[in-house]
Amino acid sequence: MRRYVLPLALMLNACMPVTPTDTATRANITASTLPPMKTFGAPRPSRPAKSNVDLTNDFIDLSFRLESGRDLPLFTRFENPISVRVTGAPPASLGSDLNKLLHRLRTEAGISISQTAATQPANITIQAVSRAEIRRALPHAACFVVPNIDDISEYRTAKRTPKTNWAIMRERKKLAIFLPNDASPQEVRDCLHEELAQALGPLNDLYRLPDSVFNDDNVHTVLTGFDMMMLRAYYSPELRSGMTRGQVKAKLPGIFGRINPGGNGRQAKFASRTPRAWSQAIQKALGPGATPRERGVAADQALKIATAMGWHDHRRAFAHYANGRILLSSDPKAAQQHFLAADRYYAATPGADLHRAYVATQLAAHAITQGDGDLALLLVGPHIDRAARNENAILLSTLLLLRAEALDLNGRTAEARTVRLDSLGWARYGFGPDWAVRAKLREISSLSPLKKGRT
Repeated sequence: MRRYVLPLALMLNACMPVTPTDTATRANITASTLPPMKTFGAPRPSRPAKSNVDLTNDFIDLSFRLESGRDLPLFTRFENPISVRVTGAPPASLGSDLNKLLHRLRTEAGISISQTAATQPANITIQAVSRAEIRRALPHAACFVVPNIDDISEYRTAKRTPKTNWAIMRERKKLAIFLPNDASPQEVRDCLHEELAQALGPLNDLYRLPDSVFNDDNVHTVLTGFDMMMLRAYYSPELRSGMTRGQVKAKLPGIFGRINPGGNGRQAKFASRTPRAWSQAIQKALGPGATPRERGVAADQALKIATAMGWHDHRRAFAHYANGRILLSSDPKAAQQHFLAADRYYAATPGADLHRAYVATQLAAHAITQGDGDLALLLVGPHIDRAARNENAILLSTLLLLRAEALDLNGRTAEARTVRLDSLGWARYGFGPDWAVRAKLREISSLSPLKKGRT
């Protein structure tokens, strides 16, 4: 289940962790006066550089537990070629994004999956409905996937019944994914990637994974090399629906030895599990319903737990990031120190490069408010291609807009104008309608001391 509103970078349209449930869950563009919307070309995923021992542990933890923490007794997947159809009122962008994703699943994960007509029966139904309909069905979800139904109207009556209970499934045969049709193209695509991945494979999320969509921090928005490897293992011929945890675990060393031979000789890191108390603190700090004081207490508690656990990875960084976000308006200097600490811990974590790009937006924004264009350019420069490689138009357009403001500070106005224009096509894919794009323009422009009082 994809969450709402986790504020990762300058109030970006990301998603917020909420209390986990047993449901596995992440616009139309009218005539515009802005430049044409840009879209990404061929994917450029990075192959995970991990020990096969660690991959085996990750696979088991992802596959035999729900997000709520409830254990699953048996392994389940589709056992025959998989058909997908789209119903409802899909936005224009969904077709091309779905085609690209299905091609990746066939070529990178080796899954036999194809699209069929909306009027034909299918194993997976992707129904595009309004965000209001999704919220009525599952209040804190941006999108979600459920078994054994194919229309959101069915879910209201089947909710909390054996029909939609993942834990009693023996084989996957029919699933439904509900996506918003009135969100930005990127939000729709992000939901598509996460929910289709969970429809096909793992139903859990793990905070310990830095390079995966199966992580409640929602940093990665499209399926990564790690995710495709998990799905390739999921559909390996050695596995089948109905196998127990022990039976699956016994097969995994051979599976990963074949599909990831480079991981055979790597030393295992055995990443520690994430205590539920830390997850709950993060959820309270960045989720809905808490007062500012409660958020601050929760963020501080998350950092204390991370310190006590001896973490020096992305989870420690995320706790610092949460504190920085919460302190940004009340204590900017303290917030800046937390962002700097987050950047240090992310830098020390393999696979957390994209996380650093989000922190860079905060650090660069601060540099711009101080009139330091050189520092802002230095901060955003390394991350622009990284955002593009990860197909994150929201992050990419934000970095480009920050770069334009930094260029303006340095008197390079013609170059700034070109960069700003380039950002708009990506912003249209990331943020959607003109008003949202222009709001982002005004927000970032207001950071510059050259433009105080002009926005």
